[in-house]
This record gives sequence, structure tokens and C-alpha cells, in this order.
Amino acid sequence: MKNPVLKKTLSRWVASMAFVVSSLVWAANGVDLNQSPEVSSASEGSIHIPKEQEKMALNYVNQPPMIPHSVEGYQITTNTNRCLQCHGVENYRTTGAPRVSPTHFMDATGKVLGEVAPNRYFCLQCHVPQSDAAPIIENTFTPSKGFGK
Repeated sequence: MKNPVLKKTLSRWVASMAFVVSSLVWAANGVDLNQSPEVSSASEGSIHIPKEQEKMALNYVNQPPMIPHSVEGYQITTNTNRCLQCHGVENYRTTGAPRVSPTHFMDATGKVLGEVAPNRYFCLQCHVPQSDAAPIIENTFTPSKGFGK
């Protein structure tokens, strides 16, 4: 596409539609994105959410790690990100949560930012709660060699 204005407008429209569709999917699954769960204090000044299960093995190189706890009710908007309350660089040491990857601080052009990049901010687009459920649709997927169970 040679028209940069049209390309930018189309890109914004696609991003907006993806957001609307993902919001509808979350709403259909009963997730209220306007609320965040209560967090109990492990000690004064720190928060801790226990893992509900051990980490499952990844299935391929660069697979986003899966989430070993519930994210029901987590609020992630342009103004707040519940995940960063535990996984952000300011808090991970006191919460015991894994730190956000350094790759999440690079924008689409590769420029390193001082905060999580906009294209990496909405964690639940890539990271999903792990489940040992059977596939909804039968498939022949097998983990990459050296990965999985």
C-alpha cells in the first residue's frame, strides 16, 4: 500500500477491531475487565498471589510463558495493568513474581523504552492461563523437539 495516510488509518482500524473482538470474547467468558481481584498482603509493603499450579513446559521456541494462576477479573486498560503490579521492574523482587522480559521494553522499531512498550502492554493477548485440558478440536500438534512433556 503506497498511501501512508490510508495505511495508518487501516492499521488503526484493524487494531481497534482486534481490541473490540478480544473484549467481546472476554465478556462472553464472564470476565469483568473493570475490576481487579483483591490482593492479600504477605507482609507490609508487599503483595503476593500464590501460584495455583507449577509452570507447564513450553511447546516451542519463543512461546510466551503461560500464567500459573487465575487472571479472572484482572484489569488491563490503557491506564492500568494489573499484571505489572507484581511482574513490573519496580515490584517483582518483593512479590516473587517473574520480571517482565527486557524484550517488552522495545517498541516496534526496536527502540528501547523506559516503560513497557505499547505493543507489549496488553499481556493477555499473548500470555494465557495454563490448562491441562484436552484440545477443543482434535489436532496433530506435537511440541518442538526438546520441549513439552
